[in-house]
Amino acid sequence: MAFPAFLRPRVLVAATAALALSACFGAPDVMKQGGGKRAGANAPQRPQVTGTPSFTSPDAKQCAFDLKQAGVRFTPLPNADHGGGCSSIDSVKLLDIGMPVTNLGPMTCPLAKNFAAWARYAVKPAGRQFFGQDVVKIETYGTYSCRNIYGGRSGRISQHAYSNAIDVAGFVLADGRRIMLDGGWNGDQASRDFLRALHKSACRRFGTVLSPDYNAAHYNHFHMDMSGNGYCR
Repeated sequence: MAFPAFLRPRVLVAATAALALSACFGAPDVMKQGGGKRAGANAPQRPQVTGTPSFTSPDAKQCAFDLKQAGVRFTPLPNADHGGGCSSIDSVKLLDIGMPVTNLGPMTCPLAKNFAAWARYAVKPAGRQFFGQDVVKIETYGTYSCRNIYGGRSGRISQHAYSNAIDVAGFVLADGRRIMLDGGWNGDQASRDFLRALHKSACRRFGTVLSPDYNAAHYNHFHMDMSGNGYCR
């Protein structure tokens, strides 16, 4: 079956975009103050394109089709080996999910699809339910980051190193109020209820969801990834 034209990005443009994206994800590590270490001491700063075409498997093609059918705007990215065990396989750059989202980088297609659905079917309704207004922006600490798990002692590589995780820091309401995990998780009642409702919803969509209740390294964000089998803390 011929691959749809919208999933055949021009090689030069896509490769350039992938190289540029790989240099943009140092800041989230500092912001989270979790002490995570880069996976692989000699990992290159710029990814090497693997040469393997992206979105060739039936599952990957179906995922990209589902994203398009949901009205999500995105750019498919070429498969890349970033070194140090880190990679981006069948990943996309989300362009428009219906509201602005900060710090988005490469995301595996299943993560992108579930995140876009969570924003539409959980975040938006929760804003109206608990605050009587729309959420107009989601703030994150990013997606891809070549590092080990924050706050862990096993030295295991993070799902962020596979572009398979996103860390959500907070939400901006239509009146400009920011509901952040740092402060809001144990803040006023409306913020507590809002954030816990979103946490519960995320646990039904992602393989692993970690909240500020998990450990000190997650005091200021939700970690959501597609690994695991419904691990929710």
